[in-house]
Amino acid sequence: MEVFSDKEQIAHVIEGFKEQQLTIGFVPTMGALHKGHLALVEKALENNNKVVVSVFVNPTQFNNVDDLKKYPRTLEKDVLLLETVSKDILIFAPSVDDIYEGNTVSQHFNFDGLEHEMEGKFREGHFDGVGTVVKRLFEIVKPDNAYFGEKDFQQLQIIKKLVSKYFIPVNVIGCKIHRETNGLAMSSRNTRLTENQKKQAPFIYKTLKSAKKFFGTKSANWISKWVDTQFINNEVLKLEYFIIADINSLKQISRKTKNTKYRAFIAVYAGDIRLIDNIALN
Repeated sequence: MEVFSDKEQIAHVIEGFKEQQLTIGFVPTMGALHKGHLALVEKALENNNKVVVSVFVNPTQFNNVDDLKKYPRTLEKDVLLLETVSKDILIFAPSVDDIYEGNTVSQHFNFDGLEHEMEGKFREGHFDGVGTVVKRLFEIVKPDNAYFGEKDFQQLQIIKKLVSKYFIPVNVIGCKIHRETNGLAMSSRNTRLTENQKKQAPFIYKTLKSAKKFFGTKSANWISKWVDTQFINNEVLKLEYFIIADINSLKQISRKTKNTKYRAFIAVYAGDIRLIDNIALN
């Protein structure tokens, strides 16, 4: 298990792999790893000769300074966890200066409107930050395949758009959401939940499953109003948004059309901890 903090060093090692015509799989993370991350790593190991995992808490995608400060940083634990999967993984854990070269600002992107939906409405500049760091990581690692979880489905679609618009030669692969036994989508933020919040949080996925059940017979507007009522009297969980959207445009719909794929998306606060989730509806 090798841990690199210098981008030039890891780029040199990867260049050697490329000369041997070895394929590179890449799993970008912000650390505080869990079983969902490990599933991405296992998928990458199955399909590539070499795998790189980045551990980098990217400051430009946080619009809340407190959230950035409180985000868990557990590199030593992350390394030990990755070793349980394979000792033949390269870990890239750069500093902010190594990625941003002393100018910690985002590049501005046009993702054809995807960046203005859902998360983009509530987290100004978030996807400029995501696009900036992912583009730079792709330039350093030069992966053949990159793996992202579908819990951040909007992010996944935006990264696919980034690769397409900037002609980046990488295959972006979305992987299914990993959940706790109680249904809660695995997230690094879950470690910050209190015991009471942990007990209440599975209600998020329960609500999504009910929305999927209703989707066969009820309108999108009816389902959205029903979800709103489920959270009105919840003293622990506060709904930020629930929408049903076309998976390609990510635009909220009011009525369904044939031959279109939809997902339900939700964002909920448990105290100051923000949790997101989604589910395929058809």
